[in-house]
Amino acid sequence: MAVIPDVIERSVVINASRERVWTVLTEPAFLGHWFGNGEPVKVDLRPGGLLVFDHGVHGVIPARIETVDPPRTLSWRWSQGAAGEEPDDLNATRVEFTLVEDESSASTRLTMVESGFARLGLPGDEAAVRHRANSSNWPGKLDRLRAECEQTEA
Repeated sequence: MAVIPDVIERSVVINASRERVWTVLTEPAFLGHWFGNGEPVKVDLRPGGLLVFDHGVHGVIPARIETVDPPRTLSWRWSQGAAGEEPDDLNATRVEFTLVEDESSASTRLTMVESGFARLGLPGDEAAVRHRANSSNWPGKLDRLRAECEQTEA
């Protein structure tokens, strides 16, 4: 049996304040733009709250928010199974965003860590397939987030 990588980690420096990055990271219209299909997402921004992404051809993906610590940390768990599937202990990975402000440059380092692929209870090599797909998708999503933050910073 092949070893499944467990973690994806990506960091990006954004030329915007930590508060601006937090806004773009968490507000429905911005979140839908940089992460979804452009439409505002549904979000109940509190631990245990529901976050719903519409990924067009990939379907609707619900997530459960775990951590909300403005403007420092946001995390959620989302299903890696079928579209529309609620996240649970066997099908979900955890996504955590950490924001650290660099006062000397007025920029923010955003670090995204998605973990839990190795313990997914998905059939066959599906967990490895999900890890590869998510690994290749995060850079583009974070580039869009950075562009949105920098474009709208006043």
